[in-house]
Amino acid sequence: MIAKTKGIVLRSIKYGETSLVVTMFTEVFGVQSYLVNGVRTTQKKGASKASLFQPASILDLVAYHSEFTNLQRLKEYKWEFLYQHVLSNVRKNAVALFMIELLTKCLKQPEPNAELFYFVEDALHHLDDAADAVTGNFPLFFALHVAVFFGFRINDEFSEEKHFLDLEEGCFVENQPVHQYYLIDNEAAAVSQILKIMQPQELEQVYLNQEMRRRITHALEQFYALHVPEFGTLKTLPVLREIMS
Repeated sequence: MIAKTKGIVLRSIKYGETSLVVTMFTEVFGVQSYLVNGVRTTQKKGASKASLFQPASILDLVAYHSEFTNLQRLKEYKWEFLYQHVLSNVRKNAVALFMIELLTKCLKQPEPNAELFYFVEDALHHLDDAADAVTGNFPLFFALHVAVFFGFRINDEFSEEKHFLDLEEGCFVENQPVHQYYLIDNEAAAVSQILKIMQPQELEQVYLNQEMRRRITHALEQFYALHVPEFGTLKTLPVLREIMS
């Protein structure tokens, strides 16, 4: 059947001399892979078409969809949202690539999840408009809030007594955990503060230095590895830290 859907590009792989295999998180069908022919030509027009399929691009698609194949085809494709900054600004692009890698590692099944799609789409829109202070905290905001769509989360019960964040249990506790996966005091308080934020522009009110951000992002990578099977490590994280330093 032919169907219309929006799609967020997760990754593109060269196929043959002029084509791409593009994996996208779509609004209607969940994760799908598409063979896109003839977009890697040396002609100016062809190069422009290939640029649509960068990670984090949000596209309008008309797709030939079949439940009986793993590789779909596209009839039409165009920008659904034309970024002003995400694909050209080094800092914002590093954040977007971190978001896309985190999302890709968590999306284990092709089933549609429209609420997750709209959350990611909205987050990318906000990132494009974000001030520098918001951009710096955006990876933490996204990682903390997107987890709930995958069935786990950090329960925000931080207090003077519960000042340890146990990453295995996903909650704040009074006593130091017997394992190494935890945050304490200022870092734990910062996580609690970001968990309370519902609108990304409020991230400007969260004051963190680079070392705190580094420790918290490392802890959140551990948090996901503890809760998502075969999660591994985030290849975009060292790049993100370097660019944000």
